[in-house]
Amino acid sequence: MSENTAESKQLLHLVFGGELTKLGGVEFRDLEKLDLVGIYPNFETAQRAWKSKAQQTVDNAHMRYFIVHMHKLLDPDTGKAS
Repeated sequence: MSENTAESKQLLHLVFGGELTKLGGVEFRDLEKLDLVGIYPNFETAQRAWKSKAQQTVDNAHMRYFIVHMHKLLDPDTGKAS
């Protein structure tokens, strides 16, 4: 695969967050208040969005943001969208 093809490949990532019920867990306090930041075409863009949101909520220890590799969920065997 050429470098240009690799750069243009769309690998969807979801960035979302919310307030956790306890530190170190992954259970959210209120699902209706989840912050769906967005869906991004690659990890680098998603990571910038994640970092921005995480920095905005640094004063709330229970607030966490996550990056979900959607492209791996679409085709778990290869990590590619089918």
